[in-house]
Amino acid sequence: MLRATLLLTLALLAACSAPQSREGMASYDFGLAATDKEANPRLQLDLVVAAVSAPAWMDNANIYYRLAYQDAARPQPYAQSRWVMPPAALLGQRLRAGIARASKAAVFTPADGVRVDYTLRLELDEFSQIFDAADKSRAVLRLRASLIRNRSIVAQHSFSTEQAAATPNAEGGVRALIAASDAAGSSLIDWLAANMKK
Repeated sequence: MLRATLLLTLALLAACSAPQSREGMASYDFGLAATDKEANPRLQLDLVVAAVSAPAWMDNANIYYRLAYQDAARPQPYAQSRWVMPPAALLGQRLRAGIARASKAAVFTPADGVRVDYTLRLELDEFSQIFDAADKSRAVLRLRASLIRNRSIVAQHSFSTEQAAATPNAEGGVRALIAASDAAGSSLIDWLAANMKK
């Protein structure tokens, strides 16, 4: 009897420690970005684009939402939906690709070890789906940019974009966050074009 109880207990402990199934988990990235160069590139000078930094709570692959009608100060992750990597990394890839398409010159990362006059640093402050009601949500992206030339700050600007979500779920949030990212990228390129001088 004691032996049977012990074996049952061990079997239950083994089941509890087994890795949970990932079945049913949806993973998202930003989709395919355009690869063709702009007909009239707006950026004329080489640029190093540093990795996008983000708050520690965003340093994971969670897709976050906030219930503004309950407690907007509490970001919550979707249980069955994730990004394929932290959103700051995904956003960085998307913005770098957009800048490269809009540039007549070259776009580098710090890892390339190339010395150029201009460096762009980006800080992601908010990247989540905000529910104003149970059936109404929007994507909110807040990004701060610093343009540095030869170790001196040339310009700083905060970008804030919002995009209504078509559906009140993770998929709707993801699509809205991608659209907000592309809108922020377009504004960022305009800002760079206005501030990068020979």
